[in-house]
Amino acid sequence: MSKDVRINEEIRAREVRVVDPEGNQLGIMPLREALRVAEEKQLDLVEIAPQAKPPVCRIMDFGKHKYEQSKRDKEAKKKQRIINIKEVKMRPNIEDHDFNVKSKNAARFLKDGDKVKATIIFRGREIVHPGLGQQLLVKLAEELKDMANVERHPKLEGKNMIMILAPKLDVKQD
Repeated sequence: MSKDVRINEEIRAREVRVVDPEGNQLGIMPLREALRVAEEKQLDLVEIAPQAKPPVCRIMDFGKHKYEQSKRDKEAKKKQRIINIKEVKMRPNIEDHDFNVKSKNAARFLKDGDKVKATIIFRGREIVHPGLGQQLLVKLAEELKDMANVERHPKLEGKNMIMILAPKLDVKQD
């Protein structure tokens, strides 16, 4: 429920449709009578559907409801996973061993559930051979195909060629 929920005397409608704590309809009644019924049960009258004609109000313990809602929100927040983007930078004339190290780093990032941004940096006249950089990124994607999907294919942006890899959902995370 949002923070602008009206309860008890804050409700402005003349007539309201009332629902009791068990979920049973009590029917349409004047606001004063609905407030009296809620007060007899020592509960609050909460407007749950203000846009309806007439507005729908429920008799409930609003403090308890807010507490349970905050607990549900905290639990949902705990289960969220924040995905970071880790970067692996290479040059087009990288040696095999260095490429393997970069590939292992990218694999580790993917296992941790992060996305990987693979960047090939061209310097000087290397820019006239973008095919070398593309081959390198395709080779990286091929090595990591069992744990990653190519989210963004290799593309030249200025003096850099960029590819983004996202972890596959079925890869178990530690």
